[in-house]
Amino acid sequence: MKNKCLVVLAGPTAVGKTELSIKLAKQLNAAIISADARQFYKEIPIVTAAPPAQMLAEVPHYLIGHLSIHNYYNVSMFEKEALGILQTLFEHSDYALLVGGSGLYIDTLCHGIDDMPDPDPAARQKVQDVYEKNGLTGLRNWLRKVDPKYHDEVDPANHKRMIRALEVYLAAGTPFSELRSFKQKNRPFRIKKILLNRSRQELFQRINTRVHTMIDEGLIEEMLRLFPFRNLNALNTVGYKELFCWMAGQYTLHDATEKIKTNTRKYAKRQMTWFNKTGDYLFFEPHEEKAILEAITGYET
Repeated sequence: MKNKCLVVLAGPTAVGKTELSIKLAKQLNAAIISADARQFYKEIPIVTAAPPAQMLAEVPHYLIGHLSIHNYYNVSMFEKEALGILQTLFEHSDYALLVGGSGLYIDTLCHGIDDMPDPDPAARQKVQDVYEKNGLTGLRNWLRKVDPKYHDEVDPANHKRMIRALEVYLAAGTPFSELRSFKQKNRPFRIKKILLNRSRQELFQRINTRVHTMIDEGLIEEMLRLFPFRNLNALNTVGYKELFCWMAGQYTLHDATEKIKTNTRKYAKRQMTWFNKTGDYLFFEPHEEKAILEAITGYET
């Protein structure tokens, strides 16, 4: 598959990846694999701004709405599943698109991840119980005791990575930091990375507009259906967290809506920080479709 090419189309939330990915996929005769970890779950299409049915019908899409919020899923499972899809897609096309804003999932598919043991259900529940009872503080304190090196490295606000590190520790009996090799895996296809961005003012305005659109499309109703499952990890996401607080009487609906906007803008900043640190993306604005196509088809990596 050395002549096959995986095109990564990344960028912060609301930048315009979905619309452009459809156009590029048609030009390249390519299918789209999602790298948006929140769009994996079928029950939450509004809060994740999943592509509507008419867009999904225009181009083949994979790994959108293929899981339930009740399913366990991790980045290693994603890597295995996406590689299998790519092998099939490259039998029929020279290109495939990986589209999304979840940097860890993109990096894993492009460069691999260390093989980590999966915990048994009891170990996984033990970690989840600590998180539900004591929150981030409980996870950080536990991680500090069993893996101080990773504790000092990990984003203190990223509960998912701390949970995974503790699960690995329970499964292997060895600190997560000691199991990492940091060796990149060789892929049998070429990779070209495109990073979309806009001016901060424009991006933030699009985020604000998207929040109101989601509410108009039924975000609150979607949240209410899932409120009984609010402790599930899949629902610990911007949009729901603020509305759950509103349901608990901590915010007014107006305040919850404004907090969704603020927290989504913060999330977009964190996404760009992640992508900027890799240094191997070509930067474009979404309207530069022609230049992006030329970069994909004419630039060798």
